[in-house]
Order: sequence, then C-alpha cells, then structure tokens
Amino acid sequence: MTRYRSFTDWKDVSIELLNELFTPLRPWERLERLYRYFPEHEILVTSSFGTQSALLLYWINRVCPGQTIYFIDTTYHFPETLAYKDQLSRQLGLEVVDLRPAPAENALTREEAWWASHPRMCCAINKVAPLEPIKEKHRIWISGLMAYQTEFRARLRVFEKQGDIVKFHPLIDLEEGEFLYYFGKNGLPEHPLAGEGYGSIGCTHCTERGEGRSGRWQGSNQTECGLHPGYFVRRGKG
Repeated sequence: MTRYRSFTDWKDVSIELLNELFTPLRPWERLERLYRYFPEHEILVTSSFGTQSALLLYWINRVCPGQTIYFIDTTYHFPETLAYKDQLSRQLGLEVVDLRPAPAENALTREEAWWASHPRMCCAINKVAPLEPIKEKHRIWISGLMAYQTEFRARLRVFEKQGDIVKFHPLIDLEEGEFLYYFGKNGLPEHPLAGEGYGSIGCTHCTERGEGRSGRWQGSNQTECGLHPGYFVRRGKG
C-alpha cells in the first residue's frame, strides 16, 4: 500500500478533521487508511484477549501482518485467557509481547487484596504503569472499544485525544449484531469462558458472570480499568 503522509506530517491536523476523514469508512477500511497515513512503528496495539478481542486482531493482522500486539499480564488473568491468547497467536500468526507490573508493587496488591479495597490503584499498578514506557514511544493507540458496550464508550468518536496520545477506535460504531456477524464469518474462536456466561473478562478478582460488561467490578461504581477514561491519562508537559 502507498502511504500518503506520515504521522509527523499530520501532527498539527485536528482530531475533528481526522474524524471527518475516517468516520464514513467501515472498520477495516479505517485500519487500511490508518496504515497508509501513519508509520507502523508509531502505532500502538494492545489486547486483553477478552471475549471481543479476536475480530480487531484479525483485521489488524490482515492489514499489517507482523504488527506487535502488547498484552498486559497483570498476573491475575484467568488461565483460560492465557490459553486463548496462545490459541489466537498461533491461529492468526500474531507477534505478542507480554508486559508485566513491577514485582514488588504487584506483590503488595496481592498481599493486601487491593482489588477489593483500592481497585483503581490496583489497576494503576498492574495495568496502567506497565504500559506507560511503551506509550511514550508511540503516537497513536488502536483500541477495540465499541459504543454499544457502555455509556462512556457511547460518547467516543473514531479519534479521541487522551493525554499525550491519540486513541483510534475503528470499531466504535459497530453494532453488536454486526460484530457477531463478522466474528462468525471470519471463523474466529470464542474465548473459552464466553460460553459459561462471561460477557466481558478481565482479572479474576474483578470479573463475574454477566451479560456485556455487567460482570466487571460488580458492587462498585467502576466501569473501566484506567486504560481508557481520563483519570489515568499521562499529563502533558510544560
């Protein structure tokens, strides 16, 4: 594919213009255009290898085979999630790099059960902090969020500025029925726990059975892990 311009050329282009250019496209067309405009080494891809991760990974791999996929291993994942990661990696030929939290801080969250008493800080230590050094090397971050999943996600556009990085949501306006259609059409395997009533899967202590994301952080007002909403973004310098 011919790359029209690099991200550096586009650094002064507004988020509004990017949304105008990309919103009319279908999800895979957005990805194709992204890799025409932006250098691969400045594009960050992360995956939780949850129940809805496979479709985005499939499309990314079709557009840019060999794109590095970062997996944040909090040390609290279900064994089924780790097995699913290995399965998808083999089936799709993914280049997956594991990121882990600082051992001492991770051990403290385990010893004091911070997922119960300090869930946001537990996420900050085990999910947000390991990714920070990687984020600093990238300019744009591909995310698989979809509007139908939560009220917060329903307010997002294809492109959003989050701190010092631009978030790109190629699937944001995909309806649930469309997602299921493309998931099945491309022969993608389900997460092993999806058939057991888990609509969304994160760490073991903060995930219960439930439709959609209703099983995440039950009994609290938390709806996101900190990678997406604004309270954990990296602040600008100056």
